[in-house]
Amino acid sequence: MPDTRTPPALDALRARIARIESGGGHGRSMLPFGIAEVDRRLPGGGLALGALHEVAGGGSDATHGSAAALFAAGIAARTVGRVLWCITRPDLFAPALAQAGLPPDRVIYVEAGDERAVLACSEAGLRHGGLGAVVTEVARLPMTASRRLQLSAEKTATIGIALRRWRRPAEASDFGQPTAAMTRWRVSMLPSARLPVPGVGRHRWRIELIRCRAGESADFELEACDASGRLAVPADLVDRPGAQGRSRAAS
Repeated sequence: MPDTRTPPALDALRARIARIESGGGHGRSMLPFGIAEVDRRLPGGGLALGALHEVAGGGSDATHGSAAALFAAGIAARTVGRVLWCITRPDLFAPALAQAGLPPDRVIYVEAGDERAVLACSEAGLRHGGLGAVVTEVARLPMTASRRLQLSAEKTATIGIALRRWRRPAEASDFGQPTAAMTRWRVSMLPSARLPVPGVGRHRWRIELIRCRAGESADFELEACDASGRLAVPADLVDRPGAQGRSRAAS
């Protein structure tokens, strides 16, 4: 079996690059996924707190968009404190977020008039310092706006999530543009595993880590967030080393 472990010197170099890219900050806290195959692709072994991360659906339709929203909810659910969720339209289904670990009493919804106002509210939330996470629902994320969110997150060690949602397919092309986010994720819905009895199994997602500063891009096939916000490796993939995580060319 090939040894997939990275050399210690390479890990040290990645950590040094991450410190340089974060402005020389030391001791950045991490939010691990708890899945070794995912965490080892991320510098520091998890999602960096005090940073901005981007999440989008694997397609422009509502099905993949809802998977992306639940993925973001699962991340926010594993932080400590209230979550500020900034939107332009009140179309979130609170019971679904609760199933991903984020109950209604932890979420503060802010409905802003347009995306410019959403970005301003999110920036204020990140600067507050008393929140566990700030979710920003936007179709477009200009570089300048993403830098402002990133810098605000760094000041308070609050995690920021830019959830990209599109009303028109043409808006999805903006997702490939450069931003200041530390990681970029794409989430697609997959068929659930068949159950031995009538019913629907736990949702399954293809999760693509498209971009990661000082880290590797990779694809994962995982089960959707449970009631504590945690992902899981499907039982039929547990005994297949490396099957649940596959390196990919960075894009």
